This record gives sequence, C-alpha cells and structure tokens, in this order.
Amino acid sequence: MKRSMLPIVAGTALAASLAGTAASADTVLRASHQFPGGQGDVRDEMVQLMADKVAEADVGLEIEVYPGQSLFKAREQWAALSRGRLDITALPLDYASGRHPEFSATLMPGVVRNHEHARRLNDSEFMGMIKDVIQEGGARVLADAWLAGGFASSQQCITSPDTVEGQTFRAAGPAFEEMLAGAGASISSMPSSEIYTALQTGVLDAANTSSMSFVSYRIYEQVSCMTAPGEHALWFMYEPILISERSWQGLSEEQQQALTAAGQAAEDFFAEEAAGLDQAMVDVYEENGVEVVTMSQEDYDAWLEIAKQTSYQNFAENVPNGQALIDAALAVE
Repeated sequence: MKRSMLPIVAGTALAASLAGTAASADTVLRASHQFPGGQGDVRDEMVQLMADKVAEADVGLEIEVYPGQSLFKAREQWAALSRGRLDITALPLDYASGRHPEFSATLMPGVVRNHEHARRLNDSEFMGMIKDVIQEGGARVLADAWLAGGFASSQQCITSPDTVEGQTFRAAGPAFEEMLAGAGASISSMPSSEIYTALQTGVLDAANTSSMSFVSYRIYEQVSCMTAPGEHALWFMYEPILISERSWQGLSEEQQQALTAAGQAAEDFFAEEAAGLDQAMVDVYEENGVEVVTMSQEDYDAWLEIAKQTSYQNFAENVPNGQALIDAALAVE
C-alpha cells in the first residue's frame, strides 16, 4: 500500500505500468476521500486497511490513498468515480444527491435509530434499492458504513426544535436542511471539511455532522454546546467505500475477489469501532470545556413531526420511488 498526499495529473484512473518489473506491472487504483489522513479518522483507516489487505493478497493490485481532498474535492468525488476518473472513494453518499436524489434517503431524520439498526439496514430491501441506484450511476459498494452524529452550536444547546430558530446551520443534506428550515433555521450548505472555518468566520452558528467529523475536524474549538446522539439519535449518515464500475470491470477475477475480501475486512473493522465513536466524541468535547447534552424522547418526537411535514413529504412527492424508499426504510425493525 502506498499513501499519497499530492494530486497527480488527470488520465485514466485505472492504470497498469508496462515498465517490465513485477512491481511496476501492478494495477494501481487511486482512492480519494475528504477526511484527515493519519489522524485516527475511522473512514481513512478503513481505506488504509483495504489497501493493506489488497497488498497482502499479492494479486498484482495496489491502492494509492489520497486523503484530505488532496486528489478530488469532497463534492467532486462522485462525478469522478462514476466517470471512471477516480477508482475508489469513501463518500458520504448524500453528497451525490444532486445527481441521484434517492441518496437523500440515507440521511433522512429518524430512519436509523442506533448502530445495531444500521447494520440490519445493510441487508434490507431498502439498501438493495439504494445500491441499485449506485450501480446504475456507475459504481458499486465495497464496504458499508453508517455514522451517527449530532448537533453543535456556538450560540446555544440544540434540543427541541425551537432551539434552532434564528441560527445559521450546516445540515449535511437536503432532508436535514428541509427539517431545520421548517423549525426556523437558516441554511448554509457545505461539506464537513469546511465547517470549522465557517464557524470561525461567523458564516455558521451551528452544524450537523458525524461524531467522527466532529472530532477529526476539531470543531470543539469553535462551539459551546454539543448535542450527542445518546439514546435518541436523529442523525445517521451512510458513508460507504465505493469503487467505479469501470475500474471494477478492468480487474481480473482474482483481483476482484481480493478487493471484495478487503472491503469486508474494512466493514467489519468499522462495525467494531462505530459505537465507540460517539462516546469518544463526548469525551473529547467535555475535555475541551464544551457542554454536552442529549435529546429527550419528547425532543426527538417533535423533530420527527417536523421531518414528516417537510423532508419526508418532499422526498415522497419529488424523488423517483421516494415513498417506496421511505416505506422500505421504516419497515426495518
């Protein structure tokens, strides 16, 4: 495995050197993601683990990892992947909802209740429908990952819907944006990698993102209160590792098998780490003097009522197969 930090010139994403040596004859796949490299971010660690496992398989395949948006910007990755300009990415799938609005179902308020529920969703009809859209878009899933998240604000603690009124919020995707706007918040859209600077400069008052991003992007330095997932997690986001279908089809069967096994190893690693990420976030925020709260059942139910009237309704009315996706998601106990 080789970790890379610098962009390289655009060309074919899947390349095999013909220089003559065994090492140079390896097929090289480029993996890009937005998350900090080498700093304990589990999404980076998943991709690095895949790279290590593929190297160990010794099937003439190598993965070069480009963390921290060093190859493609966060919101450029899906287009690059689907067109075959990028081989592998770890991507918050809702970032691609502008091209495939069905993906907003993977960041829908209240669809996922806890980490065990998220794992059951992976093998459900709902995720089968989502993965069909991914495949039609030119990619396929190598590893599933659902991250819990919360709310953080520089103004006041976010609990009941009335606590967001008048705050400018980064909400991560259309479904949460619609729900928060319905509660009186203003919305500013951006990837999680830009939250810190936006809070620092006053562009944002508050943000939703994953527990992992709240830590790895050091957002605790810019906020006064954190709403942790707790027993009533409203925010869960699907962030799989994907491979371009063009890249996949260019691999030998042996290489595909090695990559599939590496993806499963990465998914298993994430499953072991997932629940601990939320407590790790709480610990870091408390250590840095940030107040940490959780939502009550009453708060959660009030948010869901707003979501049903805004994001759920809009999704069902305006997204192809929208109501069927919602029904399939909510059918998973």
